Amino acid sequence: MVDTLGYRIKFGVIAPSTNTSVEPEYASMQPRGVTNHFSRIIIPDDPVRNDKDFEKLLVNIRSATVDALDSVMTCSPGYVIMGMSAETFWDGAGGADKLKKKMEKRAGVKVSLGSHACEEALKTYKKLTKKKIKKVAVLTPYMPVGDQNVRRFFTDIGYDVVALIGLKSKSPMLIAHEPPEKLRKAIIELNGSNPDAIIQVGTNLACVAVAEEAERWLDKPVIAINAATYWYSLRDAKIMDKVHGYGRLLAEA
Repeated sequence: MVDTLGYRIKFGVIAPSTNTSVEPEYASMQPRGVTNHFSRIIIPDDPVRNDKDFEKLLVNIRSATVDALDSVMTCSPGYVIMGMSAETFWDGAGGADKLKKKMEKRAGVKVSLGSHACEEALKTYKKLTKKKIKKVAVLTPYMPVGDQNVRRFFTDIGYDVVALIGLKSKSPMLIAHEPPEKLRKAIIELNGSNPDAIIQVGTNLACVAVAEEAERWLDKPVIAINAATYWYSLRDAKIMDKVHGYGRLLAEA
């Protein structure tokens, strides 16, 4: 249902309470007449020191996601965006499809996932660049168990993951504190594996601006998950506005 300010569409967005990057990055990309309405998945900012801690973080997210979805649906959004990514890659492509189906059944509207958005972004870049994209390199803020699930997803959908850097951020909130220079250095290192595209996942990594710059440095697709997910959600909702300054997807596709 639309309203006075969101007269084209209202997006309901689900994001962890610890996440301080996805909301401002989405806001910077929204066209006129599109509004974003956030509901928080309430989780503690517990330390993440190893795989066990990371898996506990995922348990915390899963236990609070449905409540966050139910909360945002009280404002009657026309579409829901999952503004968190680890869970959308878990158990590979099959897990992503299962999660989407579950969330859409609960919401009663379309729901976009970061994993599916990255898949569509890669397909779209093939058309934009007119080049084959088979080898990908990935940047995450995760522990190894999270990285394994991200790698599995991209392998499941037919890509070769030739390099992956997991930053092992110290807590879910501290992901947003990873500085741009660290992200640039990681992207340059990943590019040393000669991938056809570089993908950043983890919605609390503030990487949209860095990725947009890197596309110009490297002359290849550099996909920030927040830009990809917001682009995919707009297009899936039939909002075709071109938005400049956030990478080729929003500017050209």
